[in-house]
Amino acid sequence: MSLFGGRKDEIGGAPSEGYPAPAASPAVQPAAGGTKGFFGRGEEGMANIGKSITIKGDLTGSEDIVVEGTVEGKIDFPQNQLTIGANGTAKAEVTAKTIVVIGRVTGNVHGTERVEIQATGVVEGDVSAPRLVVAEGAVLNGSIHMTQPKSTLEARSPEASRMLVGEVRKAAG
Repeated sequence: MSLFGGRKDEIGGAPSEGYPAPAASPAVQPAAGGTKGFFGRGEEGMANIGKSITIKGDLTGSEDIVVEGTVEGKIDFPQNQLTIGANGTAKAEVTAKTIVVIGRVTGNVHGTERVEIQATGVVEGDVSAPRLVVAEGAVLNGSIHMTQPKSTLEARSPEASRMLVGEVRKAAG
């Protein structure tokens, strides 16, 4: 007799004929287009360059990307996020909307919106971006150039800039 009161066949361990067989569960299908990204967030359009991959040349695209391998050359993702993962190495001129460095970058880094160097990240080169985050423990060997975001530059007309300067002078004088 089994734990829940049913008898089992001595040879195969299957339920005896007096009990119905359990219904087969339907196969689980993944949601359409629901591939998981590198961080398991379910993001569509996240590309991943694995640890064993080395790319020599230009790397461009129009989707978010995570580099865990090695890229040598030029990386350009002007409208997307580029993440250099913990195992990733880039010996390149890097341009992207948002750049997150967890691994190592040797070369200049230009983020049109934001550059973040996490605690394990190393950047050997100049960094330019309107917003820069450098975590404690991160390494940045190069110059930093803080730029204004395009949206701020486009929103401010020349007249508005002159008025702002005039107002500052009046307040100071």
